[in-house]
Amino acid sequence: MVKASTKYKREHKADYGREKIELLYHDQWIAVINKPSGLLSVPYPGSKVRTAQSVLEEILRKQGEANSKHKPYVVHRLDRDTSGVMMFALTEQAQEKIMNTWHTMVTERLYHAVAEISRNAEPLPESGLIDDPLAQNAHNVGFVPKKGDKDHTGHDFKTVLARTHYKMILQGKTHILFELSLDTGKKNQIRAHLAAHGYPLAGDEEHRAHTDPFHRLCLHARTLEFDHPFTGEHMKFEVPEPEEWSEYVKMGDPHPKKPVWDLSQNRQSSSHHDELKLGQRRLSAKDKAHMDFIKSGKSFRK
Repeated sequence: MVKASTKYKREHKADYGREKIELLYHDQWIAVINKPSGLLSVPYPGSKVRTAQSVLEEILRKQGEANSKHKPYVVHRLDRDTSGVMMFALTEQAQEKIMNTWHTMVTERLYHAVAEISRNAEPLPESGLIDDPLAQNAHNVGFVPKKGDKDHTGHDFKTVLARTHYKMILQGKTHILFELSLDTGKKNQIRAHLAAHGYPLAGDEEHRAHTDPFHRLCLHARTLEFDHPFTGEHMKFEVPEPEEWSEYVKMGDPHPKKPVWDLSQNRQSSSHHDELKLGQRRLSAKDKAHMDFIKSGKSFRK
């Protein structure tokens, strides 16, 4: 069954299925782009869907710069509904070097996100670290299992370590604008960590958000700063999140409209969300391949 949010986007999102990327920088080794929300970073195994990787390759081919050896190679990913700065390698040699040195060459990755303050939100310091282990449910959605939660076999969930640093940069009555950075890059890490403490991201259907002000997930990879893997040049790419996000947080939303998924007549009661707590199967090879997501402008050089 097609999710209500997906159906809504098909009917109302002007560029649905035709999202464009912004090429921020490229040379013979790397390319840096601004990925829009709604576009997959790379295809899943066996799929041929349109992705940021394929769109970038189209751009390079039109410029006469792509061939069998010089084309985009994945080095990290952003979730489909996350927007922002992404890097691709342009040769296999560059891909190998970047992936082997990622944690030393990348000096800063920052994300901004608008999160709800739910009724059961835990009081958090204005800045800190969230390090809850993550699991995946039956729909391959990352979440934080609660004590005593079991999978469909009756065993404890298999979890992976995850560490998210956060800072509240703007606090409103109903929402907070967070700045986040990651020590680990697990699938859905930011979304799962904040939701587990009562701060689901606005527009996050999978983690029980009650607001959807912009009909998209309010998570944006704002900053990627690194030392160039071949030239050593220090580079910084930054694309701010939409200005409307901070205005929304400042004003608050005391009477939010119900998200489209809560209005859907085709939704199957609450069973869909119950499965966020109850995983139904072990991770497949495909799932494991997508557990590690190293998430990471206009160009600024130092």
